[in-house]
Amino acid sequence: MVTQTIKIKATAEDTVSGVINVPEECRPGVTPGLILAHGQSNDMNLPLLAFVAEYLADSGVASVLRFNFPYAERGAKRPDTAVALQTAFQRAHDVFLENPACPSGPVFLGGKSLGARIASELVSRTPEAGGLDATGLVFLGFPLHAPGRGDQPSLEPLRRINVPSLFITGTRDPFCDLNLLQAAAAGLDYPGTVYLIANGNHSFEVPAAAGRSQEDVNREIAERVACFIHLVRTEVIP
Repeated sequence: MVTQTIKIKATAEDTVSGVINVPEECRPGVTPGLILAHGQSNDMNLPLLAFVAEYLADSGVASVLRFNFPYAERGAKRPDTAVALQTAFQRAHDVFLENPACPSGPVFLGGKSLGARIASELVSRTPEAGGLDATGLVFLGFPLHAPGRGDQPSLEPLRRINVPSLFITGTRDPFCDLNLLQAAAAGLDYPGTVYLIANGNHSFEVPAAAGRSQEDVNREIAERVACFIHLVRTEVIP
């Protein structure tokens, strides 16, 4: 695996950090790529994102870019505006496609929580309307609604997604009613795949009584993402 540290001009005012993990035997224009954006309360160095990125690159499955949104780069807690977040994701996407070490083949987009939502918003629009194309979507802890507000789900971006999608969520996630998620995923043009992490919360943390380490959980998630990318690439998931 080759690791690259990069800088991305995310907005007119902000330059952010990024890390690209590339397989040793990356095939330019062929090896898939995955862009993972972080959640609201963390940054690109979240152990889960780093584990998934390094696992996929080490396994030769995909090159992976993770990057900071501008507010995280500044060390702020309050997220940027939706426009700034989307612009940062778009700029990261453009840099990733042109990576001289190994220009990406088919590109998957996704992220953790906030990052997942921004990815869904971009893919729900055409490039002509300021969106992004993607081969598939990887959602880690998609924030379907505010805690305790399952009666007010935010489904609009999901309704316009027309590519394969993977939703990985914990069974104790207060941001995601499982029945709502299953119904929403089943109703997509390309029915989404839902994978549950037993006893996991929104951060995929499990109780000590579950007898599993966080690395065990991160590995399970990484393996499921790798499987999804493989299935989409081989058209098992059309």
